[in-house]
Amino acid sequence: MDVGGLIGARVSRVEDVRLLTGRARFVDDVREPGMLEAAILRSPVPHARIVSVDVSKAAALPGVSAVVTGAEVKAAVRGPQPVTWQVIPDMFHPRTYALAVDKVTYPGQGIAAVAAKNRAVAEDALELIDVRYEELPAVSTLEQALAEDAPRLFDEWPSNVLGRTAVRTGDAAAAFAEADVVLSAEFRFPRQMGTPLETRGVVATWDPFTDRLDVWLTTQAPNIAQAAFAEVLGLPVGRIRVRTPDLGGGFGNKFDFYGDEVVACVLSRRTGKPVKLIEDRAESFVATVHSREQKVDIEVAARADGTITGMRGTVYGVLGGALGTAGLSPCWVTAASVTGPYDIAALDMNLVGVATNRTPYGSFRGYGLPKANFVHEHMVELLAKRLGMPAHDIRRRNFIKQFPHQSPVFVFDSGRYEECLDLCLAAVRDAGWERIRQDARARGAAVGIGYSFQNEVTGLGPSRIQTFAGSSHSGFDEEVVRIDSTGHVTVYTGLSAMGQGIHTALAQVAAHTLGVPLDHVTVLSGDTDSSPYSGYGTGASRGAPLGGAAVRTAATRLKAKVLRIAGHILEAAPEDLVITDGVIAVRGVPGRTVTMADIGDAAYRRLGGRLPEDETPTLEEREVYDPVNVATAFGCTAVLAEVDRETGVVTLLGYLIAHDCGTVINPMIVDGQLHGGAAQAIGGALSEELVYDADGRMRTRTFADYLLPSAAEVPPVAISHMATPADHVPGGFKGMGESGVIGGGAAIVNAIVDALPEYDLEITALPITPPRLLALMRKGTGR
Repeated sequence: MDVGGLIGARVSRVEDVRLLTGRARFVDDVREPGMLEAAILRSPVPHARIVSVDVSKAAALPGVSAVVTGAEVKAAVRGPQPVTWQVIPDMFHPRTYALAVDKVTYPGQGIAAVAAKNRAVAEDALELIDVRYEELPAVSTLEQALAEDAPRLFDEWPSNVLGRTAVRTGDAAAAFAEADVVLSAEFRFPRQMGTPLETRGVVATWDPFTDRLDVWLTTQAPNIAQAAFAEVLGLPVGRIRVRTPDLGGGFGNKFDFYGDEVVACVLSRRTGKPVKLIEDRAESFVATVHSREQKVDIEVAARADGTITGMRGTVYGVLGGALGTAGLSPCWVTAASVTGPYDIAALDMNLVGVATNRTPYGSFRGYGLPKANFVHEHMVELLAKRLGMPAHDIRRRNFIKQFPHQSPVFVFDSGRYEECLDLCLAAVRDAGWERIRQDARARGAAVGIGYSFQNEVTGLGPSRIQTFAGSSHSGFDEEVVRIDSTGHVTVYTGLSAMGQGIHTALAQVAAHTLGVPLDHVTVLSGDTDSSPYSGYGTGASRGAPLGGAAVRTAATRLKAKVLRIAGHILEAAPEDLVITDGVIAVRGVPGRTVTMADIGDAAYRRLGGRLPEDETPTLEEREVYDPVNVATAFGCTAVLAEVDRETGVVTLLGYLIAHDCGTVINPMIVDGQLHGGAAQAIGGALSEELVYDADGRMRTRTFADYLLPSAAEVPPVAISHMATPADHVPGGFKGMGESGVIGGGAAIVNAIVDALPEYDLEITALPITPPRLLALMRKGTGR
């Protein structure tokens, strides 16, 4: 692990001045000559056959340049929307196009699209399109979809179950047969979404003369999007340019590849002009992927001493009316990760993917891990209660202690779980929470403390593992580090910047490794024509362990070349030289120095006599990094909560996270990521839910319906760091972008249960809103 220097330094983010002073450029700021604006007509019904679509009046409206229907879009493309993750080889994949062709399978599905001189005219034209539907019975819930007489979403498939698989290890049957204790529970997780501040958008320019496609796109994965455009539109990848402007958040929602992007391209080709399509907020609730919704049935086998010997059960993924880019993979992650940080020898988890007439299922920060964490932490608490033991004793007894450890799917590279738990308990003790709880109970208030322990697979990237798991994309990352003729450094990356501070982190790694000032480093990203290739883009907590590791390795090689050139100029051995703030000096000989600018000049301009004959001109290194394994971060969350017994309102009084993400590049960025994740965990546990009515129509239309936590609901979040470097990752970096959201739900619910011991609550469904909590309290008292 690095000590001193810029790795580990709490420095301000280099992106912030531009963002905070209004100098950022988001997709809606993109203006192209002659640009048209588009809008999409979306289905108000969840399930119907499309009898007819009459666009004649819309096409005749002044200012309208083009109108397309689903049939026309299908005729204009080479194939359906791609599914990147196919975790079940024989799973049924319905062919879905950018707009509905013959049938609507979810409310909000696109039916037709208009390109006009501005958005207002485009929206006026939408109102003139006459669509006639033959409505069909909707299957909006899991129970409806699984019923024997359920209407089928897809005529070519015999049921709404699209696929089944299982994650198994050890002998679960023997574990349960020999168990002293068997516990079971059923969990329900709601439909939620990432709701980034900036909605999705695209500006597409299909040049009619060169047949090149230039796309500005709000995407976390430019190279995956580029490949998807090529697959759907039938263009070579080399004729497609994807540029990502500043992203106003992503949270996984902007990893997925949407039909809207394809529609904009088709409209551009038809009109010969650039077309902008920006999703509005109301649309986003039905058109951007949903996540989280699952039903999990679980059983745990244990011995009388608290050792957990087996787990078995079923994860039901409540998918939508089409498969999104992520397919069933978030639900597979839940099944594969349900043992969490515990050494459980036997696992038998079934996974069932079920189609419903809801918005497609996709990516959201944490993927399947928040649900897996909620399940295993609930079962730990339940087992502790059954055996009359402290829950932390159950945790300690079952923690993985030997590393590397083969989990049911992944190899966990490292961990110090007991130390992390102790760090969290020390933070709780130092904060005086026990005294606060005692004082509150003395005055009749309901205050409790809840805990959750987690581990997280980060640095998703081993390409062969991804392929084996069903991904159609690789996981390596390519980074370029270049020193120019003035001695300044440019890092080129294929990772997308979406507010997470990746430009600052990569700049710190490069500056630290090369020995130059941070303000001498510029990071460039967001253009597939000039940026290196990123196999998976920004997601899966991989920016630091993939991008940081590649920059570290490339910069290390580049530094060696700098020292060789400097040694030639100074007539000294490279090993006798040291670089400090961009000045190369002979160790122990004051005054014998050259600057990084001198080295740049020697490599690019005045080569004669200064550049060694065996060195090639220029200063650039390129590293392609495909890790041999994932990197395992871990942490413990503690929550102090107060419950109003009369209203059921939960107020969070304190929030602590003890966390280990290996070598920390910038503690301020790590803290910010954990704070943001905690806020999303709070919303997911207490208020956020996408609601459909009885006939399958979406009821959630605004943020008045979808309740995000505000500053009033998010307490101060304190972070305690420890560092267990990943030995197989250059620099020892692990990821942490999703860590804050994983353990929060379980810790909050455990705090609520602790605050209300007299009710003997068992909370297995989220969100736990005031009415739901009151209902559970009444049930607990028999009222």
